[in-house]
Amino acid sequence: MPAQGKHRRSQSTSLRRGLAAVTVGGAVLALPVIGATSAFAAPAPAAVPQQAVAPASVSAQLNSAVQAAPAQHSVAAGETLSKIAREYSVSGGWEKLYEGNRKIVGENPDLIHPGIKLTLETKAAKASPSAARGAEADRADRSERINAAPVAKAAPAAEKAVTYTNDLDGWIKESLAVMADQGIPGTYEGIHRNIMRESSGNPAAINNWDSNAVKGTPSKGLLQVIDPTFQAYHVPGTSTDSYDPVANITAACNYAADRYGSIDNVFGAY
Repeated sequence: MPAQGKHRRSQSTSLRRGLAAVTVGGAVLALPVIGATSAFAAPAPAAVPQQAVAPASVSAQLNSAVQAAPAQHSVAAGETLSKIAREYSVSGGWEKLYEGNRKIVGENPDLIHPGIKLTLETKAAKASPSAARGAEADRADRSERINAAPVAKAAPAAEKAVTYTNDLDGWIKESLAVMADQGIPGTYEGIHRNIMRESSGNPAAINNWDSNAVKGTPSKGLLQVIDPTFQAYHVPGTSTDSYDPVANITAACNYAADRYGSIDNVFGAY
């Protein structure tokens, strides 16, 4: 691009007419010279402004992640701190969630009442400085990564299906797996102890002589659950038959968690 400026030609004080050759972008233009002390310069072509697109701010991206994180959660029936912490990926797990909501939850973290609002502090809300530096570095070498040959991703290993034995041991272990997925507290020992007291391990056991039986809702199954309780605390994904061992255990443990904090806290009729 030619430099912008005035092109002058020295002349005497007398007026003369002539031609001045000026180069503009490689082309020669002939311009008339009117006087010795003045001349016309060919206008330089206007520079086309180039718009530079600024890269998105990493901090803005991090702030967006922070704003996307929910601030509160209203507790629903059957929920536990462990389940809520996993659902929202709370940094520090249920212990951190309990620590931040101790005043509203109370002294027993296993017993939370439906309707209370928990303040959440998710992992997205705590972006470390190293994460920001990593994002800047990633942007800096983006061109190198784009030009690099793509690396084939290894196929994920197939998950081995878990099978359970069709006996008391297998029923308890399968129930514990469902409970862990649903955030329902309880241990093998606590479940086994209560089953042996309630039904001696017989999934078809039924109580036809107590006050519940008189009302038309006899206690059934391994953990002797009446139908209204089973229906209210039934865990999705399990059978709707109250005699089904896994369904009976998980519903009873869900009820015990809501009423007593955990099936482990039950040592008698419940």
